[in-house]
Amino acid sequence: MPTYEYECQKCGHHYELYQSIKDAPKRTCPRCRGRVKRLLGTGAGLIFKGSGFYTTDYRKPAYKEAAKKESGPSTTTASAPKSDAAKSSDTKASPKKD
Repeated sequence: MPTYEYECQKCGHHYELYQSIKDAPKRTCPRCRGRVKRLLGTGAGLIFKGSGFYTTDYRKPAYKEAAKKESGPSTTTASAPKSDAAKSSDTKASPKKD
């Protein structure tokens, strides 16, 4: 059931009323019994509840490829190759003592 907005023509009282679509519009103000006008409300926004709907679910493959190119290569320390200096220091053998 939608919420309708009303405004009194006489006293300016502004109020909202939760009523069925089938109900007739209100004609009198609850404060002064003056004539009311039903306003055009914006209503509630579109709300998706639950899982399974995301704006990225239905993207075109070309968009996904462009997004990957734009974000650049990912840099992680585990998969990054070591520099030559780091390799040589890691593989050096410790001096043997006799």
